[in-house]
Formats: sequence, C-alpha cells, structure tokens
Amino acid sequence: MTISGKALSALKKIVGPHNFTKEIEECACYSYDATAQHFLPDAVVFPQTSHEISKILSLASKNNFYVIPRGSGSGMTGGSLPVKGGVVLVLTRMNRILEIDCDNLIAVAEPGVITSHFHKAVENKGLFYPPDPSSSDFSTLGGNLAECAGGPRAVKYGVTRDYVLGLQAVLPNGEIIKTRVKTAKGVVGYDLTRLLVGSEGTLGVITQMTL
Repeated sequence: MTISGKALSALKKIVGPHNFTKEIEECACYSYDATAQHFLPDAVVFPQTSHEISKILSLASKNNFYVIPRGSGSGMTGGSLPVKGGVVLVLTRMNRILEIDCDNLIAVAEPGVITSHFHKAVENKGLFYPPDPSSSDFSTLGGNLAECAGGPRAVKYGVTRDYVLGLQAVLPNGEIIKTRVKTAKGVVGYDLTRLLVGSEGTLGVITQMTL
C-alpha cells in the first residue's frame, strides 16, 4: 500500500527520528518472522509509550493505512507480517518490568520484556511464571500474549491466557483501555482480557500486562 509523505512525516514526529525508519535495508529486517515468508513494510516505528501508540493508531485510522504490532518476530503464524505493507510497530523498546508484588503474587510488565528475563526476575523473588515457549530466550511477553503461547509446561499449568489478570491496550481508533476485574471471580459481561489474548494484534495493541 502507499502511505502519504505527510503521514510518514507525522509518524516520525510522534516517535522521533531515532525511532523511525523507512529505509529499505532497515525495513527488510522486519519483513519476516519465524516462517519462510517475507513482506516489506512501508516504514517501521519503535514507540516507547502507550500515548505514542495511541497517536500512531489514531493517525493510521484517519489516513487508512495498516499497522502491524511486532515483538521479536519469533512467531510461527505470520501474525507480525506486513502482508499488505503498512507500518510495523516494534514494541521491543517498551521493555520494563514495572512491578513485582510478592504479597499479591502479581507482576506488571510492558510488552517488550524478554520472556526468560521475566522468568528470572520473578524467580529471584521466589515466584514462578509457568508459560515457557521454546522461544523464551528471545520472545517477548507481548508476543506471548498476542499468540497465547504455551510451551512444555502448558500440559500441567495451562497457557499464557490462564495467567493474565489484566491489560492495558490501545484500540484501532487510538483509545487506551484497561481491562481487569476487581473481584476474585468475574462472570458478568464480556471478558475483554481473554478476548485480547491470542488476537494477534487484530483487536488492539497490548501495551501493559498484569500477570
């Protein structure tokens, strides 16, 4: 697809020149995942906040171009491939573990945290996070949620969806939402958290997670 020069300039302004590229050689690095397919994006951006992502998706909605969220690109389903061009939204620079709450057995993290780094961080606190995809050493938590990853331990403990308590996500129109029930058991209304997990970025961009 063709993105106007004005829209590309607006993208560059949102994230800054060091977090934007449209150079073919650099975009090629984000044209593939763990499959054998390649699709070249029109541009690649590296946002660092939810508000930047909100502005990007709002711009995309108004200018009618595709945005494809991406973590480390280790997926086997093509979920991070820019099949019809557009802008690849690389989330690896949003890589902070914001909180580990040992009393309540929860952690809050950004989508770019490497899975194995998260394992080590919670284990150092005496906690245990079961999902262990084979790509743990380089996959991201955001990618795990987008794909609802499992791993060998899933046989006993379940998959990623079973360990997500809440999310912050940006919808295609740029709206930032938070999903989480504040009760021990939530059975009323739609479970937006479980709906977003496994949606491969088609419903929104996950920008923060409570596990």
